Amino acid sequence: MADHAGAPTADGGTRRDFIQLMTTSLTVFGTAAVTWPMIASMNPAKDVLALSSIEVDISKIEVGRAITVKWRGKPVFIRHRTPEEIKAAEDTPIDGLRDPQADKDRVQKPEWLILVGVCTHLGCVPQGQKDSEPRGQFGGWFCPCHGSEYDTSGRIRRGPAPLNLQVPDYVFESDALVKIG
Repeated sequence: MADHAGAPTADGGTRRDFIQLMTTSLTVFGTAAVTWPMIASMNPAKDVLALSSIEVDISKIEVGRAITVKWRGKPVFIRHRTPEEIKAAEDTPIDGLRDPQADKDRVQKPEWLILVGVCTHLGCVPQGQKDSEPRGQFGGWFCPCHGSEYDTSGRIRRGPAPLNLQVPDYVFESDALVKIG
């Protein structure tokens, strides 16, 4: 029997060259067909993207009250501060703070304080959102796990927490609506 796989074709190539080209092409396209869905599955899901920002109606929050909303799986504290809370936050000398930040650098509107409600020590959720919960000596939030106390601007004042409560990215869409994220 004669071996025709190596026989030259009319354009100078062999059948073996053609088979190798077809095999390589199928391998490349097959690999791409398997790899593409796997890579695409690493993108965030639509429900995760939907949670990347939330809109909160703040029109019903009375002065001196606070609410907690969930954003990216974390509690976010929104407090409608009283004039006394604003004054206490603004009058605090920042040179004595562990994580020095002026109140005006932490708020866009003085009456509204928006913070991620996670203690910067071990990730606990500090108390102080409800009137019945302890707020600590500085009138903000108190983390009962290790005794961290935050002031009315969410700045660490006492305890083991190294940093202030985080201020998320947010924008006021209107006087009644804030978009977080």
